[in-house]
Amino acid sequence: MAHFVRMNGNICGQNIVINNDVLDNKPFPESESIGIAFCKSLYGEDTEWLQTSYNNNFRGKFAHPGMTYDPVKDEFIAPVIEE
Repeated sequence: MAHFVRMNGNICGQNIVINNDVLDNKPFPESESIGIAFCKSLYGEDTEWLQTSYNNNFRGKFAHPGMTYDPVKDEFIAPVIEE
């Protein structure tokens, strides 16, 4: 299974899971463009998506809603909680 996160600019939103068969069983990063095209076919061409790793194998951390994406580091960043 591959996980994709809907992006709003650099803010993470909804996550979806895509069966590996849809991605021709390709590994990341080859799977990402196929998955993005599939997500856009479901949710609209004007949506933005990135692949995220449930096991934290790439892009730092698994993307959760409210996290941000740093394109320079190519990582998802958790929000800082101030106390």
